[in-house]
Amino acid sequence: MGRNEPVTLFGRRLRQARRRAGIPQDKLGVAIGLDETTASARISRYESGVHEPPVEIAQKLARVLRVPTAYLYCDNDELAKFLLSWPYLLRADKKEIGYIVEKRL
Repeated sequence: MGRNEPVTLFGRRLRQARRRAGIPQDKLGVAIGLDETTASARISRYESGVHEPPVEIAQKLARVLRVPTAYLYCDNDELAKFLLSWPYLLRADKKEIGYIVEKRL
């Protein structure tokens, strides 16, 4: 990994989601209720893996970034990609996918 690459799964997923949303670290921090003077540093620490936020903060991050909270913790890249697409599927497609999965278990 490069020098500035996140070292934790959560950090990597958070950075991916933030960049995908086009939101700078400071704006993301303020959007979840962090103080403006420390927002960028806190988000940077989460992304770099220095700190992992409590679940309540992860939920706020996910809400602002418009990703499922599970995405931030997902250790499988294919599943993470699927989690991002889930909200955009039609209800009938979700039902069909559920049926297929249920039959395979």
